[in-house]
Amino acid sequence: MKAAYTLSLVLIIAAFAVSGWVYPNVPDKVASHWNASGEVNGYMPKFWGLFLMPFVMALLLPLFVAIPRIDPLKKNITHFIGYFHGLVIVLFGFFFYIHMLTIFANMGVTFNMTVMLMPAMALLFYFLGIVIENARQNWFIGIRTPWTLSSRHVWDKTHKLGGKLFKIMALLALAGMLMGELGLWLFVVAVIALSFYLVAYSYFEYQKENGK
Repeated sequence: MKAAYTLSLVLIIAAFAVSGWVYPNVPDKVASHWNASGEVNGYMPKFWGLFLMPFVMALLLPLFVAIPRIDPLKKNITHFIGYFHGLVIVLFGFFFYIHMLTIFANMGVTFNMTVMLMPAMALLFYFLGIVIENARQNWFIGIRTPWTLSSRHVWDKTHKLGGKLFKIMALLALAGMLMGELGLWLFVVAVIALSFYLVAYSYFEYQKENGK
C-alpha cells in the first residue's frame, strides 16, 4: 500500500478513536453546521455528529485506491501519480481537520468556525492548483468537460489556466480570514464563477481548435 493510503488510513482510525473517546462527554445533540458568521445553526444526534465524517473518510479511501486502477486512461495518471498521492493526503488531512474542529466546538472550545476553516480551504485550493496544472487527461481528476476530454490540447490549456486560478482562490481564502462573513461569501461566489468560467473556456478553446 502506498504511503499516502497508509497515512489516510491512520487519519481514519484516529478520527474514529477520537470520536469514541469523547463520546461520553458530549451532549445528545451536537453542533454540526455553522453559518457564514461562524455561529452554530444546525445540530445532529450525537452518534452521527461524531461519526459521520470518519464513515465518509472510510468510504472514500477505497475509491481513491481504485482510481489509478480503473480509469480508462490510467496510463496518464501514472505521469502525475505523485501529485495524486499528495492530493489524497491533503484531502484526508482536510477532512480530519474539519472533524477535529467539530469535536473541539462540541467540547466547549470557543472559536469562529469560519475563520478556522479558511486557512485549511486555502491549503486545499492551492494544492488543487498544483495537481490541476500537472494532471494529464483522465476521467476522475481535473477539469473534466466534454471538450477537455475530447482534446489533449484543450485539456492542457484549460488545466494550466485552471491551476493558476485555483492558487488565486487560495489567496482569496486567506484574505477572507480578515473579512469574516463577507470574506466567506466572496470566496464562495468566486469559486462558483471560476467553475463556470473554466467550463466556458474549455468550450471556446475546443471551438477555436476546430475552426468554429
